[in-house]
Amino acid sequence: MRSADTILTRRGFLGASITATVAVTGAVSGCSDQGGSGSAAGPSAAQATSQVIVAMNAGSEPAAGFDPLVAWGCGEHVHEPLIQSTLITTDRDLNFVNDLAIEYLCSDDGLVWTFTIRDDVVFTDGEPLTAHDVAFTVNAVAKGTTSEADLSMVDQATAVSDTVVEIHLNKPYNALLYTLAVLGIVPEHAYGDGYGANPIGSGRYMLEQWDRGQQTIFRANPDYYGEAPLIERVVVVFMDEDAALAAVRAGQVDIAYTYATHSEQAFDGYELVAYDTVDSRGMSLPTVPAGGTKMDGDAEYPMGNDVTCDVSVRRAINMGIDRQAVIDHVINGYGGLAYSVGDGMPWSSDDMRVDFDADAARALLDEAGWALGDDGVRSKDGVRAAFDLWYSSDDSVRQAIANEMANQLADLGFEVTPRGGSWDEIYPHEFEQPVLWGWGSNSPVEVYELNYSSGWGNYACYESETVDAYLDQALAQTDIEASYEYWKRAQWDGTEGIAPQGAATWCWIANVDHLYFKRTGLDVADQKPHPHGHGWSLVNNVDRWSWSEA
Repeated sequence: MRSADTILTRRGFLGASITATVAVTGAVSGCSDQGGSGSAAGPSAAQATSQVIVAMNAGSEPAAGFDPLVAWGCGEHVHEPLIQSTLITTDRDLNFVNDLAIEYLCSDDGLVWTFTIRDDVVFTDGEPLTAHDVAFTVNAVAKGTTSEADLSMVDQATAVSDTVVEIHLNKPYNALLYTLAVLGIVPEHAYGDGYGANPIGSGRYMLEQWDRGQQTIFRANPDYYGEAPLIERVVVVFMDEDAALAAVRAGQVDIAYTYATHSEQAFDGYELVAYDTVDSRGMSLPTVPAGGTKMDGDAEYPMGNDVTCDVSVRRAINMGIDRQAVIDHVINGYGGLAYSVGDGMPWSSDDMRVDFDADAARALLDEAGWALGDDGVRSKDGVRAAFDLWYSSDDSVRQAIANEMANQLADLGFEVTPRGGSWDEIYPHEFEQPVLWGWGSNSPVEVYELNYSSGWGNYACYESETVDAYLDQALAQTDIEASYEYWKRAQWDGTEGIAPQGAATWCWIANVDHLYFKRTGLDVADQKPHPHGHGWSLVNNVDRWSWSEA
């Protein structure tokens, strides 16, 4: 619990002199209720306990603004859009719960979803929100070219009345619900150029200020139809990792993201907290021989690898790496063993688990004809067991994991060369060399896309009619719970699947916790499991945050 003095002085932005946070200091002081420059006085206790300052990485700032028809709330890093309402949302256990919707149902053939919505919701410009706005939003995403949300399965959304909307699909696709849980509804009458910078919504918060490259400020929506937010103002500052640490050291933020490489540091008035995630690190393992090409959008890249195309190699890698050593040595214990994308989710399969057994991995390689040479590197039919492992060079944790993998795989007889690069440098190699990826979502969609023959994330280039059929069946279930069994069968049905004892298309390594330095006395309520990537998922429930009393 904080002292009263801490409560009254925790907004000490104006007196800061740290170079790394000068821009943030000026930006936030410009919107505070504090006195003149250099003042050490803080705001009133009431102001102090109704505001929170969050430090997010610079990449969290939405380039196109707070526009759900582009990337706000959706895309690779999904989160609740705060400014806009959604038809449905998810609770702490990832069960679907209503937001705008008061009920919804699906037709027996899985092709029509019908939502009945509330009739008491207004946008912040005073206009009522109706089913026509819902239809406009869904159609704009489905038929537009700007959104990072995938509604390609939608043929048409139609407002049957002011309170009923039908969404017609071109194929059964129950994962639509996961997208609708983060797709903010925009006003048909007020949407247009510039919306992202001046969004009109009906959600818990309104955009008060956006200083590009520095910060954004939200304030509670007084006309919100739900429970009033406990935190009335949310200030989000965007900064790189070192600047975020400097801001914590100076007491300038209330909660700031950090990584395991900094987990041993300590700051007065702060505690290191770790939140559960489905943020997994894993290596894609190309399953076909070198020589082909594969399209990624409009780009054509080389495909295949003459080492990892051998299923024995892929299985040996899966059983021959010590995942616990990675967790202990690289992320300082802040994480868990990963065997799939989405471990612990209702659609994950226990059959993806594989015990660490380096001796069994070596025996498997011996049996498959990968003979160990005098230089410690195996070979078979003139092919050396050598490949690159690409990773994002701006991520110190991925670099450390890549180096650890290279060292561990060397003990099995592989020559692995870690290669750091920008994503523009990595993508041309995504189908021909293993890449250390980060994936994870509060949705089974990634299970589909990373493993379906034509999935956008099928970096392993694996194709199986059996697996495809299970994935299609999973999406076709009108009851979400009934789909879980099909997701699991796609991973392993006892004979075929992507599991380590099967096609072994990936080698998942670690599920990383999301770490933050949090000011003592700030209660961030019950966090949902965070999807891949530090960022906005932290503040999904910011309206329920609170400060403990002095």
